[in-house]
Amino acid sequence: MNTAEQRSFVLNSSSGVGVLNEIFTVLPGSFRRLLTALPDSIQDKVEEVRIRQGRPLLLGLSHGDTFVSPEGRPTRLITEAYQVTSDDMERLIQLISCSSIYALEEELRNGFITLPGGHRAGITGRAVLDGGKVKTLKYFSGFSIRISREVVGAALKAMPYIIDVGGKGIYHTILVSPPRCGKTTMLRDMIRLISSGISALNFKGLTVGLVDERSEVAGCYRGIPQRDVGVRTDVLDGCPKAEGMMMLLRSMSPRVIAADEIGRREDVSALEEVLNAGVKILVTAHGSTLAELAERPALGSMIRSKMIERFVILGRSKGVGTIEDILDGKTLRSLGVKRC
Repeated sequence: MNTAEQRSFVLNSSSGVGVLNEIFTVLPGSFRRLLTALPDSIQDKVEEVRIRQGRPLLLGLSHGDTFVSPEGRPTRLITEAYQVTSDDMERLIQLISCSSIYALEEELRNGFITLPGGHRAGITGRAVLDGGKVKTLKYFSGFSIRISREVVGAALKAMPYIIDVGGKGIYHTILVSPPRCGKTTMLRDMIRLISSGISALNFKGLTVGLVDERSEVAGCYRGIPQRDVGVRTDVLDGCPKAEGMMMLLRSMSPRVIAADEIGRREDVSALEEVLNAGVKILVTAHGSTLAELAERPALGSMIRSKMIERFVILGRSKGVGTIEDILDGKTLRSLGVKRC
């Protein structure tokens, strides 16, 4: 597909089969035929496409994994599964890199490449070291393509607990979630609602600065967000979180600064600067429980300081993106939101 066709896919697809179509631009024809042949009910549930040379093509679904047969039929049997060939891998690398893998050295250093639409291709292979640090990867052996889905309205049930109606702003909030539990999807929708406003809550909307280090939240393509992150949101794409938060604070006068997957000491130091400047924060962090999060040195100090006012705990008890609980950051007590 040419650039115009690729961008059209990104702009016109938002969920279900359309979202899966977005990654077709980087898949070899053999994979496209297999995935297109799958029932729509399976395509709708695909969260990951795992590709390992010499091994079965595997799909990660919302309810488990499945192999794919050479006819494009889901199967639990390895013996019936399509085996990924060296030709498949070579073509995949060409398509993902637009035939110039050297242009992606910076992303390869982090072990993943961000695709148009906010999808992400994790990569394994031989690490090339420079001074004891990873410079890039070569001899690629596996890819894990994670599908980004935009679920408009996913955060609506949480918003009454996040919005500080009296202060006409929001509470400092951290979304706590294990992998594949919808934290990025929830964050995206919260940003959209905070930015554009919620008439039902008489909330007018605030200027949001988003540091989208991995291009997964806004799904920027050539700097332009392809996902709906609201009318008052400024996106700093592909920038390290700590540095990006300081840049937005200095240059864009945000009322809220948002970021995905904080955890490093420099991230927490930047958040403290944002807090001290009177700007609200909305971020996510990996963890199954608040207790687990508190055990991490950098984040633990922030929790104990009571600076965070709301913790939204996500899980999968009722499917991806279940709000398991919302805690008051001052008392660490539940606000009575259970599994919605």
